[in-house]
Amino acid sequence: MKSLWNPQDAAQYTTDLDLRVYTSRLLGSDPSLVLHGGGNTSVKVSETNLVGETEELLYVKGSGWDLATIEAPGFAPVRMAHLLKLAKLEQLSDPQMVNELKTQMTLASAPSPSVETILHATLPYKYVDHTHADAVVTVTNTPSGRERIEEIYGDRVVIIPYVMPGFDLARVCAAQFAAEAHAGTVGMVLMNHGIFSFGATAQESYELMIELVGLAEAYIEKHQARVSFADIEPSTTSIRQDLAQLRWDVSQAAGQPMIVQSDRTPKTLGYIQREDLAAIAQQGPATPDHVIRTKRIPLIGRDVNAYTRDYQKYFAAHASEAQTMLDPAPRVVLDPELGLCSIGKNAKAAQIVADIYDHTIDVITTATNLESYQALPQTDLFEVEYWDLEQAKLRKGGKAPMFTGEIALVTGAASGIGKACVDELLKQGAAVVGLDINPAITTLYKRLDFLGIPCDVTDDAALVEALEQAVQHFGGLDMLVLNAGIFPGGCAIASLDTDTWRKVMAINLDANLVLMREAHPLLKLAPKGGRVVVIGSKNVPAPGPGAAAYSASKAALNQLMRVAALEWGKDNIRINSVHPNGVFDTALWTDEVLASRAAHYGLSVQDYKTNNLLKVEVTSKAVAELTAQMCGPLFAQTTAAQVPIDGGNDRVV
Repeated sequence: MKSLWNPQDAAQYTTDLDLRVYTSRLLGSDPSLVLHGGGNTSVKVSETNLVGETEELLYVKGSGWDLATIEAPGFAPVRMAHLLKLAKLEQLSDPQMVNELKTQMTLASAPSPSVETILHATLPYKYVDHTHADAVVTVTNTPSGRERIEEIYGDRVVIIPYVMPGFDLARVCAAQFAAEAHAGTVGMVLMNHGIFSFGATAQESYELMIELVGLAEAYIEKHQARVSFADIEPSTTSIRQDLAQLRWDVSQAAGQPMIVQSDRTPKTLGYIQREDLAAIAQQGPATPDHVIRTKRIPLIGRDVNAYTRDYQKYFAAHASEAQTMLDPAPRVVLDPELGLCSIGKNAKAAQIVADIYDHTIDVITTATNLESYQALPQTDLFEVEYWDLEQAKLRKGGKAPMFTGEIALVTGAASGIGKACVDELLKQGAAVVGLDINPAITTLYKRLDFLGIPCDVTDDAALVEALEQAVQHFGGLDMLVLNAGIFPGGCAIASLDTDTWRKVMAINLDANLVLMREAHPLLKLAPKGGRVVVIGSKNVPAPGPGAAAYSASKAALNQLMRVAALEWGKDNIRINSVHPNGVFDTALWTDEVLASRAAHYGLSVQDYKTNNLLKVEVTSKAVAELTAQMCGPLFAQTTAAQVPIDGGNDRVV
């Protein structure tokens, strides 16, 4: 563990709060210290209010902010005087505490203060840092964890037995720290939870955190407790069908579509293949904070129904009438073939689960080598999972985007209508896989809910491999948008060569047949039913001279869509076509081409672009919006439909 403090960088931060931001980001940059919103930092400052009074304020990390990216607005200013009075109360429910914290903020637009705000206020230091350092958590999650912590730190830290986060923890810490702290105290360890450091300056507090965690790491190294995982190679056998089935089972248990990510690295496979997996993995997570994301235990194997039954019994045995059961679906599945499957309501949530459990593997295996892994009792884990503050969040809820938890695949996704479809589906909450022959598809977006795969759609094997990647990345397939196609230069039938004809058919028709065939088993397992949208053309109902290959390929694709509707309805898969025309905001229509075609018809460019009955310009975005709606509830009772989006074409009407 090395300090990242840089005097030159630190010199750019002039205020106490700015320095708090700087060192918070240093902590947040190391996932072995802070992971996905975990940890808390604070600073105490004096400020003059609007009426000229000097107030002591605690700036503490606000809810929803991550230390890795936090900025000054991410800290909530709370009046210290009231916090210290609250700390002296005998009782205070956590909902009451949250209300009190909000009423004592000096900035209404600031985020809600951390539930550990009172704890930070009671520690008599200007800067306070709190992390869930893997090394410290590892040591505390052993049967003799307290003795080991004493061996590592001596009397330099105050050791607090596990207490659930919130007011009770703040009260215990305040009393015990006041009784045990001395001039040489530099930190505080919360058993099964994490570690605190503090100081008069941001640098002092930060570097003490690095030193204290470094001592725990050195202790682990001294006892040679780190696990090196064997170089296990995953099987090359396809897992997409089994993974899609698991996702279907999990989604049924959760009552909504879920994203499932598969990780089959040597580390995860080595962990899953341990003979003692059941004993070490089903005790509980490394820290209570993680139970909210990952649930108390993972599912080993694929029997989701058995897991949900056990979860329901677990809830019934512990819950009060006031508590509402969370969905009983697992968030982590450990399977020797499917690997570590991380589950979430969207791609970000699934990735957070994956990251947390990756660190959990390190903690569990290292603690096992050090002595044995010992998580908190199940009753403590239940209290965190069904914390009244978490229950309040559930009740508050909020409307999710239309395709939350669902997965769409779009062909020809790097530009034009395909890219617009990607944008719209992402906007509506879907995780999207984009295929395109253009390698730029891999960098189209850098976000967790998008996967770009370079793919020649005329290569059957490449399509199959793309589906395999898509399912391993997100868990299944709900929506398929068949957009990839080519429009060759105008050519009369008398001059149309066979190679051109076959190329157009291969891309516009044959590739779609292969993709539909291979995607069908996956679409059958879509939790809300599979949906396919074909991007057709005005040339289907109204072909034009010189476009024989294109018109025939699109007409044949449209007929394929109709047959699929007849065959797939029993599988709860609906398939429809949209027929755009005059979509000029694509790469094909350069300014020069537009000017040339407009001149050919004796029109201005604008009149040419709106040369339809409604005199409107048809855009890629408009086509994409219709495509998304055809996958949504508005078209839930519709299949085999052909919907024009052309502003009204006199040859079609």
